[in-house]
Amino acid sequence: MKETGILLAVSSLPSRTGVGELGRPAYEWIDLLAENGVSIWQILPLNPTGYGNSPYQPYSSCAGDELYLSLELLAQQGLLPEVPEFAGANPGRVEYETVRAWKEPLLRAACAAFQPDEEYNAFARQDWVQNYSVFRAFKKANEGRCWLEWPQWQRDWPQTRQGDLSEFAEEIAYHSFLQYQFLNQWKAVREYAHQKGVRIMGDVPFYVGVDSVDVWAGRENFLLDEDGRPTFIAGVPPDYFSATGQRWGNPIYNWEKMQKDGFAFWVERIGYNQKLFDIIRIDHFRAFDTYWKIPSSCPTAIEGEWIEAPGYAVLDTLYEKIPGLELVAEDLGDLRPEVLELRDHYHLKGMKVLEFVLDTAGKYVRDTGSNRACQIHYTGTHDNATLKEWYESLPVAHRRKLRRWLKRQGFGTGSVVERLNRCALASPTDWTILPVQDIMELNASARMNTPGTVGSPNWEWRLADFDRAARALRALRPAILQRRKAQ
Repeated sequence: MKETGILLAVSSLPSRTGVGELGRPAYEWIDLLAENGVSIWQILPLNPTGYGNSPYQPYSSCAGDELYLSLELLAQQGLLPEVPEFAGANPGRVEYETVRAWKEPLLRAACAAFQPDEEYNAFARQDWVQNYSVFRAFKKANEGRCWLEWPQWQRDWPQTRQGDLSEFAEEIAYHSFLQYQFLNQWKAVREYAHQKGVRIMGDVPFYVGVDSVDVWAGRENFLLDEDGRPTFIAGVPPDYFSATGQRWGNPIYNWEKMQKDGFAFWVERIGYNQKLFDIIRIDHFRAFDTYWKIPSSCPTAIEGEWIEAPGYAVLDTLYEKIPGLELVAEDLGDLRPEVLELRDHYHLKGMKVLEFVLDTAGKYVRDTGSNRACQIHYTGTHDNATLKEWYESLPVAHRRKLRRWLKRQGFGTGSVVERLNRCALASPTDWTILPVQDIMELNASARMNTPGTVGSPNWEWRLADFDRAARALRALRPAILQRRKAQ
């Protein structure tokens, strides 16, 4: 059976509180997917967003963002009275700072009403929960500054475990409570998805942010100076998205140290995410083969060098230690053959993006599918222009050429975006995944992220309601069901 998926971030779900939540909207969305034959829901990272509200610069590899907690479900536990509607909500955007400020007093009230039991206490005693909760408590006490700017004893606390935490006890308990509630709410969403025949594909960034509990509590895993500052940072050289490359700023891994301890960091990180998701997409998979190493003093990503990583050793360890692991490789971009060999050695699904393989500048349009059935076909990703935006950016002659090609392929009726969606669904690949913005035929205002840029409007788009998405899914349902019958 060939499967169809829809890409939609949890943050982009509609709600009464200004941001997508793990309550009623998540369940309604799963119902819509199941009713229309969709069997995969792909999301973006759920971790607490950091710099620029990017889910790819999180504070933790394990923690979930409290922003997504359903206040309605907390009220059902008796932890809150009836939840008021957020009057200042923008129906089509997530205004992160405004929503956080509105939700925080309600979350703190729920925490105050919560009565811990042994299940909660066992959860809170986990190392990652303790480290994360102390990290967030210190961060609040230091007005949100990066841990590199904290008092020395707080910077060194993970190594020394020295210092009086009594004044931080309430804040530590608050963040442990939030993570406990997040895990329970997410597990319920995933269980409901399974009941409906929908699997969830999570997304794990290859790197972690410097201002994260991962670096603060595990400095030995990264290339840092004596003060804990990165000596080298991650990114990619000049490419399709940027003439100066992308300087992400994430610290580079200390692979030599990691190899000596059996890649414990990776086993713990991927192992925990395996408990949350059915499928794990590894963003920037190519860095398991080679990674772009930029001196931290360089202002752009132009200066750097490709360094080989111990990808086979890491993946061998992950598959040995984590039963039932299903990974997907984000293998986009200009890759050396060794990356594809690494991917194929583990029989991982890679990615084909329609916008990248359509040759509208030449005399023909190249095959939009793949000669690898073990592949995922996308119209676009969270980093791409929407299909409508992309099509409207083409010169008139190229648009005409594309329409003619679609007609020759048997997709001669409907809008061009609708025809491109049906073209993707007819791909011979095992899976086809469509961003919800593309099935809804939305323009540039619905773009999720523009690589190489930081801040608004990136990551802010969300659905005002499900009406248009529901109509779009119903319109594609025949093509989705036909795909399910294909062998």
